[in-house]
Amino acid sequence: MKILIAGLIIWTLGHYFKRLMPSGRVALETSIGQGPAKGAIALLLVISIVLMVIGYRSANDLHVYSPMAGIGHLNNLLMYIAILLFGMGSSKGKMRAWFRHPMLMGVITWSVAHLLVNGDLASVILFGGLAIWAIIQMLLINRVVADWARPEAGPVARDIRLLVIALVLYAIIATIHTWLGYNTFLGTYG
Repeated sequence: MKILIAGLIIWTLGHYFKRLMPSGRVALETSIGQGPAKGAIALLLVISIVLMVIGYRSANDLHVYSPMAGIGHLNNLLMYIAILLFGMGSSKGKMRAWFRHPMLMGVITWSVAHLLVNGDLASVILFGGLAIWAIIQMLLINRVVADWARPEAGPVARDIRLLVIALVLYAIIATIHTWLGYNTFLGTYG
């Protein structure tokens, strides 16, 4: 569990560094250059992901709550929505103009979806922690950049492309989960 928590802390601090310590970020960029500074932060974030995965996969199965029977179907819908939200962050269609923080909303949706079907302590720490991180990250961004310039809505064809790509990614993710022993289409996990 310590590895999982360490990964979550590194992930959080790596992302908050720019928002909470802007002078520290500038000092880092000044001392080693902007590219290497971004590379160092990116490497730190990759390390945090590796630690979270290793920590989650090796955590003891400590039961916290029992997911409701059949809730996996809602999980599946939320996962597709989460993938759409992740994609909206870099899409150029009409949907991109809907939300200020689509990728962070995607993290929250992804986290909630996983908390619906996983009642163990490691899941509560990982997915709950990432949801809290995303909410605070949105608040920090909104505090620093109060006025949001809504992106100009693009063509619907880009939205259709996003919907199809999200469906393909969803199928790939579902296949990987099934391969790992978690059939996402049963409706109930455990």
